[in-house]
Amino acid sequence: MNPLWKIDTSPLLGSPLEPGAQHDVVIVGAGITGLTTAVMLTRAGLDVAVIESGDIAELATGGNTGKLSLLQGKRLAEIRRHHPAALVRAYVDANRQGMEWLLAFAETAGVPYTWRPDHSYAQTPDGLETLRAQHAAAREAGLATRMLTPGDLDAAPFPAAGAVALDDQVTIDPVTVTRALAGEFLEEGGTLHTGIRATGVHALPSPRVETADGPVFADHIVLATGSPILDRGLYFTKTSGMRSYCVSFRVPGEVPTGTFLSVDGSTRSIRPVSETDGPADTAQLVVGGNGHPVGRSDSEAAAIDDLVSWTAQHFPGAEETHRWSAQDYTSHNQIPFVGAMPRGLGAIRFATGYAKWGLSNAPAAALRLTAEILGTGWRDRPRWMNAIATRLTVPADLAKGAVEGAKVAAAAASGWVGAESRSVPVPRPEEGSGVRANRAGVPVGISTVDGVTRAVSAVCTHLGGVLEWNDAECTWDCPLHASRFAPDGTRIEGPALKDLPELPRVGSS
Repeated sequence: MNPLWKIDTSPLLGSPLEPGAQHDVVIVGAGITGLTTAVMLTRAGLDVAVIESGDIAELATGGNTGKLSLLQGKRLAEIRRHHPAALVRAYVDANRQGMEWLLAFAETAGVPYTWRPDHSYAQTPDGLETLRAQHAAAREAGLATRMLTPGDLDAAPFPAAGAVALDDQVTIDPVTVTRALAGEFLEEGGTLHTGIRATGVHALPSPRVETADGPVFADHIVLATGSPILDRGLYFTKTSGMRSYCVSFRVPGEVPTGTFLSVDGSTRSIRPVSETDGPADTAQLVVGGNGHPVGRSDSEAAAIDDLVSWTAQHFPGAEETHRWSAQDYTSHNQIPFVGAMPRGLGAIRFATGYAKWGLSNAPAAALRLTAEILGTGWRDRPRWMNAIATRLTVPADLAKGAVEGAKVAAAAASGWVGAESRSVPVPRPEEGSGVRANRAGVPVGISTVDGVTRAVSAVCTHLGGVLEWNDAECTWDCPLHASRFAPDGTRIEGPALKDLPELPRVGSS
């Protein structure tokens, strides 16, 4: 499952980690958030180090569709439903400034991109009310959106009962721009450590990041890890981890010139690929969607197959080239969390909750993180920073959190009940699959992938959720707070920090 954008796998030259090294800032995570923050701080003259357990754009950034838009499906309507218009405008202004920063960087770095109209569209008449709410919220926030009828969408080869359109939005290769960020960061004297996994973060007795290769010290630490790898503030309970899917295709006929995202039914995201915004010699279309909470799906592989079937129906002759998925986090109060970590003594900062719109939210978060680290006064910051920083939690936010909390509790209970009631044989080598078994009342995950059978504890090392098998990516996923693990138990992402213990393999449980 390799994203279309990761055709070029040549490594960027970092440097070995020196245990005990001291920097002005250490950033954990080399995606868009981590590297935009790193570039901004390095430009300001600070000594910055970036630590990444994998490679550049390893997870969410590498799995991005490459859509950079202020319209964002039905996002603005969702925020406006429970928050004042001023907060929606602040959110749009933040994303606009983030978008402008990234495009200015792309121009300087020679990273090409394409201007396109973006569309939020209804697949059926049932979605028209959502479109009207999105249009109203967007106009209220200062965006020049326009409503379209089905007649205006005759060129779209898929069902559309109407749409909201916003011109002059962008498609860009997310990995190309991230690698360019890393390139500037290194040229300006930044320190990059890939293949180094953070195992802990501490504010006392002095701020430091613990790694498997030793500690690294800094005056400031930024966690750009999707979900924070510290439980302070309990942000894993204030966000929902969502997994969604993408498939790229060669298409013999015409593809839409604009981008589209549905607001009703099973999500459909349509993104054309050209020579200025992706490897057009490999694929001309990306179709995404079918998102769901991590670890709560009957079959992840079926979600991808559904996208393939939908594309074959509406783009005859489309030939699949790549399939992949990505994970992002949605804040229960609708706006990303950015800033100082509670009980971090002002030395630890983080960003999360982009709701799948990281290409604009991440640079916006970086702008705020940079302002805080540099000590920029409130009066000298953009108005949107102060508006978002002082927003209030409203009853609807609490209600959404309560609903998600109930789902987490139900998943926790059902996982242990299922573990006690199931006893299954080891999967056959040719299956490339996994099953959850029971050994003396303890959940065990048994998988056979690439001919290798392994057994690991099926209990998440974060808060003890019982893991579910992801049949598309061959991983063990936690339905509580979205931690994920490889078949051998290695932690991949999420709030969990420790690997799953490997267990002796037996023929059956």
